[in-house]
Amino acid sequence: MAMKTLAATAPCPCARLVGRKPQNYGQCCGRFLDGDQSAPDAESLMRSRYSAFVLEREAYLLQTWHPSQRPVTVEFEPGVKWLGLEVRDAVLTDATHAEVEFVARQKPTSGAAIRLHERSRFVQEGGRWLYVDGDLRGA
Repeated sequence: MAMKTLAATAPCPCARLVGRKPQNYGQCCGRFLDGDQSAPDAESLMRSRYSAFVLEREAYLLQTWHPSQRPVTVEFEPGVKWLGLEVRDAVLTDATHAEVEFVARQKPTSGAAIRLHERSRFVQEGGRWLYVDGDLRGA
């Protein structure tokens, strides 16, 4: 499966704002997904992972998943339309651990839209933030 691409000047899928304007992909998640930079904090990593799901970037998702929880592959549902991301909370719990609460919305090819509400845990190892796991919440 070919991975999806996005112009650097397009609005970033993660919907991060600069003031009241959407940040462009190249200055936001694109520098992590398409470049060699690591996300500087857990919220940025979570946002870039959302963008990676939108763009079906399996390699990025796997490389930013903690080895203790990393699956062998990431499956993408054909035809899913991602509708948006809302970050509700981002907290540094100590120097190398953080939690991010978010709601991601998607529309499968058939059926109603789905809300994924999760409180995710992240750890910083070797200078890089990694997704560990998360607890699903009521939408």
